[in-house]
Amino acid sequence: DVQLQASGGGLVQAGGSLRLSCAASGFTGDDYAIGWFRRAPGKEREGVSCISSSDGSTDYADSVKGRFTISRDNAKNTVYLQMNSLKPEDTAEYSCAASKTHAACSRWYAVYEYWGQGTQVTVSS
Repeated sequence: DVQLQASGGGLVQAGGSLRLSCAASGFTGDDYAIGWFRRAPGKEREGVSCISSSDGSTDYADSVKGRFTISRDNAKNTVYLQMNSLKPEDTAEYSCAASKTHAACSRWYAVYEYWGQGTQVTVSS
């Protein structure tokens, strides 16, 4: 039974940092890509970042490039999203997703088969 558990959200002041974790279970091996997505009230879901299963390649939305860093610890089956220099516009519910069929990094939500519950990130000004 495949499960994804996102955690690490919270309330932080602008300029602060948070690290989100996405713990995966039920997978065999590490051959799955992971994406982080966010949705703010009244806005469409946005693909924030992703990491491939094969070569560890990554991608970031322009809105977070240079501030967010995605990484994975295959031994722990966990992917992290380090978020620095947070801004009020980063406030959203963040979710992680996994794909076994698409090994490449993608910020397009439709390629992901498995989704975890969201974790709320709130950045105060």
